[in-house]
Amino acid sequence: MTTILFAGGGTGGHLMPALAIADAMVRLDPRIRPFFVGSERGVEANVLPQRPWPYELLPLQPIRRRQWWKNVTLPMALYRVVRRVGELVASQRPGLVVGTGGYVAGPVVWTALRAGVPGLLQEQNAFPGIATRRLTPKVRQVHLGFPEARRFLRPGPQTQILDSGNPIQPPPSPKPDPASARSCLGLAPNRPTVLVVGGSQGALAVNLAVDAALAGGLWPAGVQLIWQTGAGTYDRFASREDHGRVLIRPFLDPVAEAYAAADLVVARAGAMTIAELCAWGLPAILIPLPTAAAGHQLTNARALVDARAALLLEQRFATGKKLSETIVSLLSYPARMADIASAVRVRAHPDAADVIAASALRVLSQA
Repeated sequence: MTTILFAGGGTGGHLMPALAIADAMVRLDPRIRPFFVGSERGVEANVLPQRPWPYELLPLQPIRRRQWWKNVTLPMALYRVVRRVGELVASQRPGLVVGTGGYVAGPVVWTALRAGVPGLLQEQNAFPGIATRRLTPKVRQVHLGFPEARRFLRPGPQTQILDSGNPIQPPPSPKPDPASARSCLGLAPNRPTVLVVGGSQGALAVNLAVDAALAGGLWPAGVQLIWQTGAGTYDRFASREDHGRVLIRPFLDPVAEAYAAADLVVARAGAMTIAELCAWGLPAILIPLPTAAAGHQLTNARALVDARAALLLEQRFATGKKLSETIVSLLSYPARMADIASAVRVRAHPDAADVIAASALRVLSQA
């Protein structure tokens, strides 16, 4: 058995790619044994116990950019983490370390590299995180979710930078028929349908804009709505459900049927959401989270807009009226929708997990 050390977490956007790559590596080579290092306070504390791989949670914490005074305990915590990771590297003897970003990846990958373990990074966003930017010169491969991230990186003499895409659950093949998917959801099979998703936790600002459009009679006539509110605010908006016209759920799992039913998506601009939109070939109105670290969601959205693969609606302008007008401006012009769908499909990498896993195995064989 060969142990692969995985470091990435804090949020699902960093953890899920690591899990997808680990699963793909094991499919390609059953002798691989993933070992995850995560944070006690991250989403991985709830997710990793449900997975079959060994793991260890450490007292890792993010750098607080706004409340800088809370970083006073960071040096001591970092020292303890680095020391413990060094012990893990010595005991587990990994053949490769894989970092997928977030505040977990930096100290773990750095410590493993110092011990002579070859490294691989997977960067989800169009603007790379600080761990990716600092560690790129020292690793063997960097796999990009957005090709636009390349210009921010300075590779070392042994570093390959590859446009592999973000690892997601690919759409089924063949994709479900849109009319059948709508019927299964209790909607009219042949009416235009908009899917609103703000991530697993929802997005209050997006939800408020949708609510204002529905309450004010501004929602486009004849357009059906599938609305994922997030569990935290579902009760606040559930009364807007209108059987056969407006379907409201706290969380869509699986989401494949909703994607199949949609003509247009309104969403945040997280890297994994965008990867799913590309894989499904869906036009989208992106409303980036303005408080995302280093403004990475806005950078993600602009990358698609520049490629004519989506529309951008900044949150400060996202009123019910403006959202409805933007939806109408797309649905009323099928040719424009088709152009956007074609542009977004060009950026699709539905097999990203397998591509990255195969590359990782090649690095391992050369180590």
